[in-house]
Amino acid sequence: MDAVNAKREPAPFRNTPALYARLRAAVARVVVGQDAVVEQMLIALLAEGHVLIVGVPGLAKTLLVSTMARILGLEFRRIQFTPDLMPSDITGATIVVEDQATRQRAFRFLPGPLFANIVLADEINRTPPKTQAALMEAMEERQVTQGGRRLALPRPFFVLATQNPIEQEGTYPLPVSQLDRFLFAIMIDYPSRDEEYAIMNRTTSDAPAPDLAPVAAEDLRAAIAHARGVAVPDELAARVTALVRATRPQEPEASERVRDAVAWGGGPRAAQAVLVAAKARAALHGRDCAQFEDAAAVYLPALRHRLVMTYHARAEGFAPDALLETVLAAGGLRREAEPAT
Repeated sequence: MDAVNAKREPAPFRNTPALYARLRAAVARVVVGQDAVVEQMLIALLAEGHVLIVGVPGLAKTLLVSTMARILGLEFRRIQFTPDLMPSDITGATIVVEDQATRQRAFRFLPGPLFANIVLADEINRTPPKTQAALMEAMEERQVTQGGRRLALPRPFFVLATQNPIEQEGTYPLPVSQLDRFLFAIMIDYPSRDEEYAIMNRTTSDAPAPDLAPVAAEDLRAAIAHARGVAVPDELAARVTALVRATRPQEPEASERVRDAVAWGGGPRAAQAVLVAAKARAALHGRDCAQFEDAAAVYLPALRHRLVMTYHARAEGFAPDALLETVLAAGGLRREAEPAT
């Protein structure tokens, strides 16, 4: 077989690049800069994957997510995660209601904020593990369990979680198993000088909020189908497999630097994430076959949160991104320069 998914016919939808350009232009009317972040979020959207957004407060993480939900015409809910948040606070609860006419009592399920298309889990690491476990079921199974019943969540369903890298007091670090459920970990950095100047001018005036016309739901579904139908050459699948295996210190593909700095590398789900995201990126750029540049562009956001660094590496402040850059270079892939954020 010449390519992975070669037997699957590409989706007939060919307007994905135009949809991409329209979404980026609409987001730019509200959010200044962050071009690379917007592209990575749209890639995750077409790949139907969840995203962990890491950045200090005040970088418009919530604004970016809510703006994208408005443009896409999807139902959006925001959950502020706190230490006292219970699983039923996000999944919903079953209550007893009484019919005013017959006085008959019955159980009724009141859906929680997870029953939406885009869910912003703000400061996800501030809630206890049992609530994180309820969220993990929703992320992995696209369903919640309530009163012994399994209730399906609406499709599409995306969790966009934020995490503050500065304050760690009173937080519950996400387990590796939950981090592995995120397709991407996206890092948001400070804006450039010109972007910050534009932000000040835009947000301190009394100009009305821009009117954003939502994208048709059928266009979004067609774009997702287009991304799913993109082919992956066998050579690319083999290269991605090797690049992921090279992050595991026990594998022969691992370098001496990886063996010193990494305790646990990316698993099979990491390779799946790179390939699925590469297909989505190829669709955004109007291609029916994923290329090396697509896999290279998504390698870091797909892998950085899946590596467990050794104590020695953490003590020296050795970041996963720096290590992944060396693995990427040694594997023959070259990541395209990302737009300034």
